Amino acid sequence: MKTLVVNRDGSLEIVEVEKPAITPKQALVKMISCGICNGTDAKLIHHKFKGFGEDRYPLMLGHEGVGEVVSLGSEVTSFHLGDKVLLPFVNADSETYGTLESGWGAFSEYGVVDDPAAYPVGTAPDCAYAQTVLPDGIDPVDASMIITLREVLSSIKRFGIKENQSVAIFGCGPVGLTFIRFMSLLGIHPIIAFDIIPEKLEEAKACGATYIFNSGTENVKEAVRKICPEGVQYVVDAVGISSLINQGMELICDTGQICCYGIAPNLNMELDWSKSPYNWKLHFQQFPSKKEEGKATNQILAWIQSGAIDLKDYISDYFRFDEILEAFEKLEEKKIAKKGIIVF
Repeated sequence: MKTLVVNRDGSLEIVEVEKPAITPKQALVKMISCGICNGTDAKLIHHKFKGFGEDRYPLMLGHEGVGEVVSLGSEVTSFHLGDKVLLPFVNADSETYGTLESGWGAFSEYGVVDDPAAYPVGTAPDCAYAQTVLPDGIDPVDASMIITLREVLSSIKRFGIKENQSVAIFGCGPVGLTFIRFMSLLGIHPIIAFDIIPEKLEEAKACGATYIFNSGTENVKEAVRKICPEGVQYVVDAVGISSLINQGMELICDTGQICCYGIAPNLNMELDWSKSPYNWKLHFQQFPSKKEEGKATNQILAWIQSGAIDLKDYISDYFRFDEILEAFEKLEEKKIAKKGIIVF
């Protein structure tokens, strides 16, 4: 099969490798689609993803995939031939792939899913709990977007943000807009959104932001304190800029929380809490739990089926698998406005 590989020097190439073998507890899927992640994928390419040192390259890329089950292990009961399943991976296997490592490997023509029911209780791989069968009526190409959506929803739950609590969010790109939409649907209020691009702020308003401000031209602290004199209960960094942590210190109320989603490019900084309240928390959500993602799936599917969200609202570009190198060039050039989807 063909797979997209990131070499040690950061270059990308399509490589011919063996199709993954499955165990009795696994199913083989033929990939249908895979989303391009401008967070994880980009960081892996640029050697900025924590835990992936030089010894983890070259590696197979991709983690936002959907595939159709084409072969079943003898102990599998949760999947059936023809099922469309979220989150197939290709794991590193030295016997099959030699020194080729895995950055989850979903930009491949085939992938593997695990059946948690085939394992003794509590022993299935973590990913198995998020390898969900799609219901009929949901386009499996667009469905790769569900993986990002449920990561965000599970992070809102992990941060502990609840109905009628106040939030200031920085960044109205695809991730930020998803946070805003979901927080609005969950009754979180007020939502104060900041960005430096006017068009993105208008999108934030359409997604449910209560207030929008241009952080490049307006005084952020004054804007927040005018709405919430004691400060907001949560500040969310949906950009990945570490300096927002210090900026957020003077925006939160007592016992407030600064929430950082994803892995920032720089992995260290100097904290200055001279302007913070006496009591506050800093919460990093760098790698969502697959079990929590799995639990979030039903809510995402319910919102899709009710019309509360439309997957196409989050997608701007589609590329054939043979156009994948061009797609990543566009990602580097910041020419993919929202989510780009690779179609096999």
